[in-house]
Amino acid sequence: MRPEPDAELEHEIFENESFRGQDLSGLSTTGCTFRGCDFTLAQINGSEHSGTDFANSTFEAANLFGAHFAECRLVGASFAGATLTGLTVEGGDWSYVLLRGQDLAGLDLRRLRLREADLSEADLSDADLRGADLTRARLHNAILAGADLRETIVDGVDLSAARISQAQLDLAGAVQLARSLGADVD
Repeated sequence: MRPEPDAELEHEIFENESFRGQDLSGLSTTGCTFRGCDFTLAQINGSEHSGTDFANSTFEAANLFGAHFAECRLVGASFAGATLTGLTVEGGDWSYVLLRGQDLAGLDLRRLRLREADLSEADLSDADLRGADLTRARLHNAILAGADLRETIVDGVDLSAARISQAQLDLAGAVQLARSLGADVD
């Protein structure tokens, strides 16, 4: 079954297919696979996804307003120029994802795996990143004002390149920040 607006898909598999510019508003997926698919300019607003795999897919300039992803796999996905307003995420693996320059302010990204994700210049103001895995993520010029970084894994992250103010840190995060700034912490 091909996706269409308000469709409900379960365990369907799509690989390297183009959904470029399509209206997929209200689409609901459970346990589906969309590996290497092109969603450029697609309307995916108000969609619901649970346990779906979107690895290496492209969402460039797509509209994901109000989309919901629960325990989804978006490893290597690109969201360049996408609309992510009202996005909700419940866990999952978003490693190697391209979110450069995205407005992620206030989003709940708890327990999300963002290993080696490109969050450069992203606005993560007031985002909840508790328990997220940011191992080796790129945060150059990212805004983390008021972000909750407690229990966040920041191994290999250069926090000195991010703009941090009023962020909530636990001891491990404070030590990593100090090391990023050149301090010798014993």
